Amino acid sequence: MIRRFAPAKINFALHVTGRRDDGYHLLDTLVGFAAIGDEIEVDAAGAGDLILRLAGRFAAELAADADNLVLRAARLLAVEAPAPVGAAIALAKDLPIASGIGGGSTDAAAALIALDQLWRLGLPPARLAALGLTLGADVPMCLAGAQGGGICLRAAGIGETLVHGPAWPDGMGLVLANPGVAVSTPAVFRALARRDSPALPALPDAWQDARHVADWLEATRNDLSDPAIGLAPAIAATLEAMRRTPGARIARMSGSGATCFALYDDEEAAARAARMLAAQLPGWIEAGGMW
Repeated sequence: MIRRFAPAKINFALHVTGRRDDGYHLLDTLVGFAAIGDEIEVDAAGAGDLILRLAGRFAAELAADADNLVLRAARLLAVEAPAPVGAAIALAKDLPIASGIGGGSTDAAAALIALDQLWRLGLPPARLAALGLTLGADVPMCLAGAQGGGICLRAAGIGETLVHGPAWPDGMGLVLANPGVAVSTPAVFRALARRDSPALPALPDAWQDARHVADWLEATRNDLSDPAIGLAPAIAATLEAMRRTPGARIARMSGSGATCFALYDDEEAAARAARMLAAQLPGWIEAGGMW
């Protein structure tokens, strides 16, 4: 039996820099991974059998059918095996569904890594990333983030061009809050007023602390925030409440929403803020550090 953590993916900054002829938007985004997430567990099964079992807080909102990204990842990887393989897969789904923190992509990435190990394929990271990209633009970055160690990534193109930045500061605290409203990613992109933002500024050689991260982020934004708030005003209320918590360095929406994040100097401050927010806000609220 093999277990893999599937960390939440956070878009700390997201600039929409253009649009391809095929309709895909071009992005420049700074990404990190939280020590908050789902868990994948894989075990041996009969050859050709791929079985998915769901548990966790948000399991009821997810179907264990052929379209599930974890099963799609498993089928994709099984083709790479020299002989028929099988697996019993358990997904503990504790991240909200379709909430701007890469839940499906990080689950697929964790499944690829775990099944590669279970089936003893030994595929190189570049091959896993190429397979992952066929599942979604976020999967290659989630494969990188699954390794832990405070991975900081700058992603460009549709998300497939990755450059490693400096590791996140030790001990930096993070709160994630989702108001429990559904936001359609295509609808958010359709509501964008502009698609020609400049690129992100250059990354520093090292992050000194949470304040340094927040200061750098102040010169950036999430271009999807305004259209998302127009569709789901509860996002604005969540952000305002997060900004009022003691010690919050910055609060911003991740991805296309509706999950928001706030940064704190340490995990204790983040935990205190999460308790305060839980008493004020509906929805899902978690505190932790960087993965």
